[in-house]
Amino acid sequence: MNAITDVTRDIQAQILDAFNFRHATKVFDPTRRIDDSAFETILEAGRLSPTSFGHEPFRVLVIQTPEKRELFREFSWGANGMMNGSSGQLGTASHFGIILAGTARTMAAGSEYLQNHYRTVKQLPDEVIEGFNGAYGKFQTVDHGITTDREITDWSGKQAYIVLANMMTAGALMGIDSCPIEGFDMGRTVETLENHFGIDTTRWKPAVMFAFGYRAREPEFPKTRRTMEDTVTWF
Repeated sequence: MNAITDVTRDIQAQILDAFNFRHATKVFDPTRRIDDSAFETILEAGRLSPTSFGHEPFRVLVIQTPEKRELFREFSWGANGMMNGSSGQLGTASHFGIILAGTARTMAAGSEYLQNHYRTVKQLPDEVIEGFNGAYGKFQTVDHGITTDREITDWSGKQAYIVLANMMTAGALMGIDSCPIEGFDMGRTVETLENHFGIDTTRWKPAVMFAFGYRAREPEFPKTRRTMEDTVTWF
């Protein structure tokens, strides 16, 4: 019993250390690159993340070519150093990318995409697929009122954030820094993905950008959060 308790306490300490270590890194050390196997682990944490109904309504783009990254420079203020006078995450991150969220065309109940997902990924028999279609259709139209393209895309975006959160935590556990980035022009990002990356944005739209690497310097300010008493209410 004591051995199990000691192991559990060690895991608890590792988790809390990782969360205290992690911060929204604005500038990375451009000379340090994440080991390929470590970043594969980060991606695997994202791939294995839970999503509502197991629909996996996300795609991950990893953009490593400097010329491709620069396509976002002008309109991605949250990633280009405008706030701190540097080249920001676009120019310094070891790994940079975008998580895409499924639109109504892919994630509306009964869509061709979902029928294929049920058969080829989840490997469900037809009778179970029929049940999925009914349950998910009710979830969208009755339970949550998610029917428009914007509403369905936003719902997919919620799942994308679960994915990115798990990727960032996996990175922090390995001493790898990260930053989620929402500071970008949505319309121009969509246009860039269409014209330069071949993304069908009627099916997939950007939810959030991300950057991973190693911090160039320690955080200027200590981590602050509300107290546990002000955050959690028990009944």
